[in-house]
Amino acid sequence: MDTIIEIKNLCKQFDSLTAVDNISFQVKKGEVLGFLGPNGAGKSTTMKMITGFLSPTSGTVTVDGYDIVQNPLAVKQRIGYLPEGAPAYPDMTPASFLDFVAQIRGLSGKEKRNKIADTVTRVNLETVLHQPIETLSKGFKRRVGLAQAILHDPEVLILDEPTDGLDPNQKHEVRSLIRNMAQEKIIILSTHILEEVHAVCSRAIIIADGKILADGTPTDLEAKSKYYNSVTISLQAEVNQADSIRQSLLKLPNVHKLETMAETGSFLSYQVFPKENQSIVGEISQQARKKQWKVEELQVDRGRLDEVFRSVTTGVA
Repeated sequence: MDTIIEIKNLCKQFDSLTAVDNISFQVKKGEVLGFLGPNGAGKSTTMKMITGFLSPTSGTVTVDGYDIVQNPLAVKQRIGYLPEGAPAYPDMTPASFLDFVAQIRGLSGKEKRNKIADTVTRVNLETVLHQPIETLSKGFKRRVGLAQAILHDPEVLILDEPTDGLDPNQKHEVRSLIRNMAQEKIIILSTHILEEVHAVCSRAIIIADGKILADGTPTDLEAKSKYYNSVTISLQAEVNQADSIRQSLLKLPNVHKLETMAETGSFLSYQVFPKENQSIVGEISQQARKKQWKVEELQVDRGRLDEVFRSVTTGVA
């Protein structure tokens, strides 16, 4: 049976603060779940409970059928965890730290050497392997943290802000690594970088105030955007033609409203919004041909995750 994480009615309270408020979800092998939310939403707290770092106030977490409270070692054997801040022993080198982690994970001999060598290559640590960790840049410290998380080839990866502090090239490398591992593992990652959701996630959960507010594929979430299926049309025309063009667009059967982007000189640009998420690009294109407009651009918006995130977490689009 494929590995599965099952979370039921999970709660965590710190005195009077409810950090995680009765959340339930499942994650299956092959899924990369992006955990999105503003600061203080409960993302890191949930991850700490899944890994056994924190005990739930109530509710259950099971990994591959093992309960994190009743069978913590069985769960932790199956998990690789990159926590917030990627803590490591500062006086150790990456080489000695990974050797130490490998021993804790029960690796020895040739298997240990091969696992460490493979992991070092995968996260590109060769150039700093024998420097004290305390002397490394934030990006390299993050890579050391990622290395210890994947070293034992776990079934489940829990990654808290895995690309935090990395430069664009390093982010690309880590995202490629996550995509390459995705089919064989369960991966849950938290991120503030919405482009990362598109880059690596097959599913995303938006959480705020400890509650799950949305759950779906990135495409599903984008479909909740007010911009979904809107069309930007830009054309060459004189400003005195603008009113006529706007009226022609607004009279189309599935057009709800129009926003003016530009009306300057001989250049006009409008964003046209559909009724009930209808596809309107065809009728706009047909109208443009009929009216013989000199169209420079016709672009369909697939929805904007940042706008959905703001709308879901604050109620303000």
